[in-house]
Amino acid sequence: MLVFIDESGDPGFNVERGSTPIFAAAMVIFADGDAAFTTDRVIRDAMARLRAYPEFRFNSCSGRVRDGFFLAVRDCPFKVRAVVVRKEVIYSPHLRSDKEDFYRYFVRTMLDNDGGLVHDARVVIDGSGERAFKRMLKTSLRRQVGARLVEVRFGRSRGDPLIQLADMCVGAIARSYRADRDDPWRWRRMLAPRIDDVWEFR
Repeated sequence: MLVFIDESGDPGFNVERGSTPIFAAAMVIFADGDAAFTTDRVIRDAMARLRAYPEFRFNSCSGRVRDGFFLAVRDCPFKVRAVVVRKEVIYSPHLRSDKEDFYRYFVRTMLDNDGGLVHDARVVIDGSGERAFKRMLKTSLRRQVGARLVEVRFGRSRGDPLIQLADMCVGAIARSYRADRDDPWRWRRMLAPRIDDVWEFR
């Protein structure tokens, strides 16, 4: 099993100065390597057809490219599970002040609430943050859900269509919570056949 994880938004709480009011994390789950390979090929073909170089990134793609991407992948063999956090419901002083613990907590929570899907998994997380943070996150995940994980590593989205898939999926889900945008559910509706669950933290 292969799992790719990415997030949308940031773990900061100073919304007046640019922090996002919503944080979302999503994992794209493949039952096996064949499913991942098939999807990888579909995304590479879509990239060439849509001229979406150097990579698919939800926040920098045009609406036309997003449409083409989600039309291409909606019948591919993967599932998406996500957690969405409205920061206004977070009262823990620690989570509100420690961005790295905020991120670790919700990635662990998402894996814990996996609907029984994740087992013997190789997990790839979009690489960001300092080396010490990455090491702490890997340790935390292995301690919390280690029996179900074979490997945890970090990757770069450029050059890896499956990390780009995670970015596009979490972007579509996060966008559906943006009341300030026209038709915010547009791409989440297109992704709906692949969505297994979106859990809103309360």
